[in-house]
Amino acid sequence: MKTSLILALSLLATPALADWQETLDAARGQTVYWNAWGGDARTNAFIDWVGDQTEALYGVEVEQVKLSDTAEAVTRVLSGKSAGQDTSGSVDLIWINGPNFLAMKEQGLLYGPFVADLPNARYLDLGPDSPASVDFTVPVEGMESPWRLARFVFSYDSARVPEPPRTMAEFADWAAAHPGRFTHPDPSNFMGATFLKQALIELAPDRDILQEPVTDARFAEVTAPLWAWYDALRPNLWRGGETYPANESVQQQLLNDGEVDIAMSFDPASTAAAIADGLLPESARVFVPEGGSLGNISFVAIPYNAANAEGAQVVANFLLDPATQAHMQNIEVLGSFSVLDPARLDAEAKAAFDALPSAPALPTREELGPTLLEPHASWMTRLTEAWAQRYVK
Repeated sequence: MKTSLILALSLLATPALADWQETLDAARGQTVYWNAWGGDARTNAFIDWVGDQTEALYGVEVEQVKLSDTAEAVTRVLSGKSAGQDTSGSVDLIWINGPNFLAMKEQGLLYGPFVADLPNARYLDLGPDSPASVDFTVPVEGMESPWRLARFVFSYDSARVPEPPRTMAEFADWAAAHPGRFTHPDPSNFMGATFLKQALIELAPDRDILQEPVTDARFAEVTAPLWAWYDALRPNLWRGGETYPANESVQQQLLNDGEVDIAMSFDPASTAAAIADGLLPESARVFVPEGGSLGNISFVAIPYNAANAEGAQVVANFLLDPATQAHMQNIEVLGSFSVLDPARLDAEAKAAFDALPSAPALPTREELGPTLLEPHASWMTRLTEAWAQRYVK
């Protein structure tokens, strides 16, 4: 009994909660180079705000390194490791998900585990099966920290489309009835790949197989209905399916210009935000397929050789502060849903979330329906490769 008590007390004393002041002291004066996708102005502005706050509160500056693809940052870290640069790396923090996280984890490119040591991690559900603990079926194991919730949604102009497709299967019929009025980003872009994954989940004979690593035999069997559906859809896409928008921003511009009637995003608030910024008409609205849509949590990770790992932890912890999460969820700021467990919030924090403004094009959690699990990351890689082999001339 005495030994057990000593062990329990030692475990209570070891987390960085007890050493957090040391982390704060080491972080002061550091500049955190946060490598993050730079394609959304509101997200970039939020990251700027985060840097202003962490500098004022903790003396930690944030410099966003704007990426067009997260793989750019992964390549930088990998190149550093290949060159023997195991300290003083140029990347301190990465907005990361899915295949990129898996690649870094498998190659030993991550710092940590560190998440459980963040004081604000107490507001997270870190159970083994919670969304904060699994990234595209890959256990996080404390190697990346949540910061915003993402859900795949479609936006459409309700003035031109009174009844959007209700399911992914119906997109083929809708496009046949409205040729040239729909497209999707190139699947080499994350958003285009997500569109294919959403369809795959609905059309697959057994979606549970998607939670396991892909094999040649399973890939051929599971994707057969998808390719049959896409073969029917493609001829009726914008420009006959011969060319595709480079990313979601380009497709949103097509929607605003009236060239297409439907766009897509991994941010349920993006349509309302675009209306407020004059980038979409007031008649734009959001829908998800019946049965729900793909969802995941966006994480930040720290490379194993980060020059400013302490500052990166301070930023990751600040992102989990309930006040930060409520500010982020405000549609007038960013509109991204919080990753915190509501059951772990006190009355003051809950009241801050309850007081947030709404908008006609901002869906509620209830309207978004069920969250569909992301397939194992290996499926996305094979899916985009197979699409390119079939449809890129």
